[in-house]
Parts: sequence; structure tokens; C-alpha cells
Amino acid sequence: MSDFTPTEMMTIAAARALTNDDVCFVGIGAPSAACNVARLTHAPDITLIYESGTVGTKPDVLPLSIGDGELCDTALFTVAVPEMFRYWLQGGHITTGFLGGAQIDKFANLNTTVVGPYDHPKVRLPGGGGAPEIASNCGQIFITMALSKRGFVEKLPFITSMGHGEGGNHRERLGMKTKGPTRVITDLCILEPDPVTKELTVVSIHKGVAREQIIENCGWAIKFADEVIETPPPTDTELSVLRDINARTKKAHEAA
Repeated sequence: MSDFTPTEMMTIAAARALTNDDVCFVGIGAPSAACNVARLTHAPDITLIYESGTVGTKPDVLPLSIGDGELCDTALFTVAVPEMFRYWLQGGHITTGFLGGAQIDKFANLNTTVVGPYDHPKVRLPGGGGAPEIASNCGQIFITMALSKRGFVEKLPFITSMGHGEGGNHRERLGMKTKGPTRVITDLCILEPDPVTKELTVVSIHKGVAREQIIENCGWAIKFADEVIETPPPTDTELSVLRDINARTKKAHEAA
């Protein structure tokens, strides 16, 4: 099972970022796939939390939205949304948030609101939902997005979720005590913020990807760490688990 797609590599690399000890606030889509692959492989004791208030959920298929009944049916318990945000999230009980976005800049700020001017946008996006609060209050944030000039832009038209702001110690100056984004996982590489400037820097390149591909698909002059490693390719077990849950999800949603 040596053949894999860039999307599969991205999802599995994202899953590997999680540990058994994490209490993780999960976004819908790619973050949800990554978190559940982690749960079904190396991190069976991870606690997955979704915005609708489901705690310790173990879905058999990936949810279509935070309101998917699969989440409540398989959760240890469900709390009201205000409790989820006021007690669990703002109370500092969640170690990791896993988010995606439509656009991201070099300081890992996310846009899920509009493309173009706010009053007359080219595209009206779904909005922030709980992502701004997740980005501010989780211990750290992982982000998963496919690398493209459309998504990785020099300047965001709108900042929905705070990453590292203008870079440097901007989060600290605003009184934010959490780490913010610590890793961005794409279909071509993995990026981490520079310790000082907080600018996203390539630290790992997926097998078969050339640096030129990364440069061509990024909307800013992307930087590479002094030592860049090759991302270990997916194992047979990781691929099998990911493909199985995707197949179950497709079958369930088609039947519905």
C-alpha cells in the first residue's frame, strides 16, 4: 500500500501531531478526519470535543457538520454550547484546537469570512463560528489546509481567527496567554512558526515534493528552516484506517 495521495499524506501527517493526552477541539472537514485517524491508530485515549457540545465522541463515520447526530450518539456526554465555550474552552481545559480555513497568511491568521472587500465581497464564506474563540483559548492550534496561492496569501482581506497577528510577540501584547498556531500541515509540507518572528517556515517536506512546488504554490516568499526533514510516508495501517473511515462515511452519507 505504498501509493498515497497528497490529501492522504496531509491527513495522516496531521493525525500524527496529536497524542493520547490531548483534549482536542475539532473542526469539521479535514481536521475531523485527522483527529479520528489519530483516535483509531496511535492515540486511542484522545478526547475529541466538537463545537455542538459533544465530549469524548467516537464517531464511526465523519460528521457532515457539528450538528451531525453521529457526534451526540457516540459521545460520553453532551453539554450546552454556552457551557462548552464558557467552562471548557475559556476555562483552559482544552489542550489543542484543530482548524482549517479558506485563507491563511504567513503569521497563521485565518480567514473564513469574505474574499475581497467586506461590504462587496467576491465570495461570502461560512464565517467564523467558534473558530475565533478556539484560536484564542486552546493551549495550541494545529491547522490543516492544502497549499495553494489561492489559500496561502500575502495579506488577508479579513482576519477571522487570530494566529500570530503581526508576528513577534503580538499575541502577548494583546494579553493572549495561549501558544496559538504551532503547526500548519499541508498536502506538500509542514510549517511551523519561527521562534522569534512567528513567520511560518517549512520544516518538513512530503516524499516526492520539490521545494520549487512549495514556492510556486505559496502566495508569499516562503522560508525554509536551516534543517528540513522528509515527512515519513504513511504506514499501511494509517492508510487502511483513513480509507476505511472515508469509505464508511461515503456509504453512510449516500444512504442518507
